[in-house]
Amino acid sequence: MNNRVEITLESHVAYVTLNRADKLNAIDLKMFEALGAAADRIAGERTVRAVVLHGSGDNFCTGIDLATFANAELDFAKALKTPVEPSPANVFQRAAYAWRELPIPVVCAIQGVCFGGGLQIALGADIRYASPDAKLSIMEAKWGIIPDMGISATLRHLVAPDHVKELAWSARILDGEEARRLGLVTAVVDDPLAASRELALQCAERSPEAVRGIKSLVNQAWQHSEKDALALEAALQAGIIGSANQVEAVQANLGRRRPDFKD
Repeated sequence: MNNRVEITLESHVAYVTLNRADKLNAIDLKMFEALGAAADRIAGERTVRAVVLHGSGDNFCTGIDLATFANAELDFAKALKTPVEPSPANVFQRAAYAWRELPIPVVCAIQGVCFGGGLQIALGADIRYASPDAKLSIMEAKWGIIPDMGISATLRHLVAPDHVKELAWSARILDGEEARRLGLVTAVVDDPLAASRELALQCAERSPEAVRGIKSLVNQAWQHSEKDALALEAALQAGIIGSANQVEAVQANLGRRRPDFKD
């Protein structure tokens, strides 16, 4: 992994920082690759129970670095059609979709600008906290392209189709409060990074199997028939109930003590 993305591990939480503050954290090819590599590294760290995703400096991400389009060595057509195995996502989509693929909670802190590809990265997270004065936009149409970094999977259950079309066609800029009303962000808070850290730490204090099971249930069941959704609930619960960490959760609550979960 290159220096476009930094990872810090603390108290079972991985802090993932987009690290191009001088370029408003614009995404070049190295950052696309680094974001996918960061998710892969975290997936291999069994002691990590939650992720906080944020940008360095005063902004989350201004979107794709326009210099990327001038990269003569990059075969865009081939890259767009080539999944990064075993993911169904290509290298561009995976910068956002990899956070959805992670089995643990991913919380995104949005401050400053969050445009285009930056917004799509944020949409790959499970939770998004934005500051009131954050600026968000589905901006790809301004540059003559469509949003294509996993938005068709990550936004489908958050925002009504007519609103998605209006936002994408107009490429207009929203503040944090309008983004919350439309469903692009979970909540508007004065300090998104602090709020993200607090929720991530709360997740890290729960039984890892329960937290992972909730993410799996919500990500899958909302797309299933009711019959299949009920079956998924039962299957996930059957794999958790009676496990060592589930028993520890019960005993800790009854004993009014802090649980000691094993990864």
